[in-house]
Amino acid sequence: MAQNIYDDPAFFSGYTQYPRQVIGLDGATEWPLVRAMLPSLAGKRVADLGCGFGWAARWMRAQGAASVHGFDISEKMIARAHEDTRDPAIAYRIADLETLELPEAAFDLVYSSLAFHYVRDFRRLVRTIAAALTAGGDLVFSIEHPIHMAPAHPRWMADEDGRPTWPVNGYKAEGERRVEWFVKDVLKHHRTMATTLNTLIEEGFALRRIEEFAPTADEVRAAPDLTEADTEKPLMLLVAARRI
Repeated sequence: MAQNIYDDPAFFSGYTQYPRQVIGLDGATEWPLVRAMLPSLAGKRVADLGCGFGWAARWMRAQGAASVHGFDISEKMIARAHEDTRDPAIAYRIADLETLELPEAAFDLVYSSLAFHYVRDFRRLVRTIAAALTAGGDLVFSIEHPIHMAPAHPRWMADEDGRPTWPVNGYKAEGERRVEWFVKDVLKHHRTMATTLNTLIEEGFALRRIEEFAPTADEVRAAPDLTEADTEKPLMLLVAARRI
């Protein structure tokens, strides 16, 4: 079972203050880039994995999606999504992406924002998604960029003079990362970019587009949760793939 940190009261209190949770998609600096990677949504049946408060689900319906099914491990997130949604074509369900089951060939698009790096068994998830997509269906997702993922060992976090080092020093050491983010021991799973992309290819996807998002200086000035240092390295890996 994946860690459900989002229902921790202290974590949830801090997380809900993020601009992307207060004002929605327009508060997500990477959103314009993600939006450009999405296929036409008209008439599409969509699954949103890690749907959170349902911001993307509601936007997709506004763009013409026939239906959206949102899945999230957090009871608090799903409860808020239900409160904020008045659309019978949007359904939400509590689900753990580690054990997620989806009906076969039921969706034309699977979308996910910043959720897959919480999943230990990425191959199982990709295989589940591939089976749930129609032939030619699309997968578009974002994850924390592998080189931005916290290092696996404390010695990689600072040099001998105590100065912070770039996490790329621990890049090849795949596996668990436990970080402090609002609370201690938030669990993520680091994979190299090669592992992520090759898993998609091996499970029947063709890559359409890859983006490595880093904010511009102007975007940093407009976003209180970003710093100037964030312009120097990609924060997120954005992937668009198509089921062959």
